[in-house]
Amino acid sequence: MLAGSGAVSFVVAFVAVRVLLSRFGRFALDEPNARSLHERPVPRTGGIAVLLGAAVAFAFGAAPLWLPAALALGLAAVSFVDDLHRLPTLARLTAHLAAAVVVVWYVLSPMHPMQMAVLILAVAWITDLYNFMDGSDGLAGGMAVIGFGAYGIAAHLGGDVALAVFSTALGASAAAFLVHNHHPARIFLGDVGSIPLGFLAAALGLAGWRNDLWPLWFPVLVFGPFIADATITLVKRAIRGERVWQAHRSHYYQRMVLMGLGHRRTAWVAYTLMAACAAAALLGRNQAPWLQALAFFGGSALLAVLAVWVDVRWARFARRSQQAA
Repeated sequence: MLAGSGAVSFVVAFVAVRVLLSRFGRFALDEPNARSLHERPVPRTGGIAVLLGAAVAFAFGAAPLWLPAALALGLAAVSFVDDLHRLPTLARLTAHLAAAVVVVWYVLSPMHPMQMAVLILAVAWITDLYNFMDGSDGLAGGMAVIGFGAYGIAAHLGGDVALAVFSTALGASAAAFLVHNHHPARIFLGDVGSIPLGFLAAALGLAGWRNDLWPLWFPVLVFGPFIADATITLVKRAIRGERVWQAHRSHYYQRMVLMGLGHRRTAWVAYTLMAACAAAALLGRNQAPWLQALAFFGGSALLAVLAVWVDVRWARFARRSQQAA
């Protein structure tokens, strides 16, 4: 069932991407701006193909996850309008927060109100940070393949058919998109893809926790490379007094590209890090508490080491650039 779902999802998403790359699909172009790392307009409709491919899962047993899927579809609709005609920030954030409230209440109620509030904010943050991290060729697509692939493996081992099928379909659809998103990317996810994927990373992570498939730290570590980059960057910008809501190029992955690694090598460094975090999470999820702590903090230490390495290299790069100027 998993293989069938994944194969059909890949084919559906692949065909959908090809259609979106044809003259029938060039209706939303991503124009380069201050935050961009690309230099020419690129269609930002790839998320439509990923969602179409993932929908195949509901023919293979994913029906129990209808609410997270429906909420993701609603966010995709809002995000698609935003891709075409920029919506006010407040309107977008309200939609993200509303979806987080509904999914946390549906998945985890009854729960202490303070715990629910923290998890609601966490879901809303992961929804948005996935969009922040969708700025380099191959990055967000690779995170989806590895992250939802890890969910699918853990859910399959735990006997949760619906979550295994849906996660596998998401990973396979993202892989079909990734074929066309490697540098030089021919298509981007767009908000229509990155926002629903971020939401589903959080929502399915909570569903697996509720169903005792994994501890709460598991989805945090699986998607740790994105969570760490976006969160640390936001905190650093806030400390410096910058307007955190404005476009920028200070994410760690952006600095890696700008320092000379380029899109392709940055993506492969990120894939290695993502795979290491996913492997640690999978190996540690059912172990004794001290081994779980070792898996989580070991993965976190790896992220911290890479962050320090980029910071040091960036400081040297910035000094050389100033001297050359």
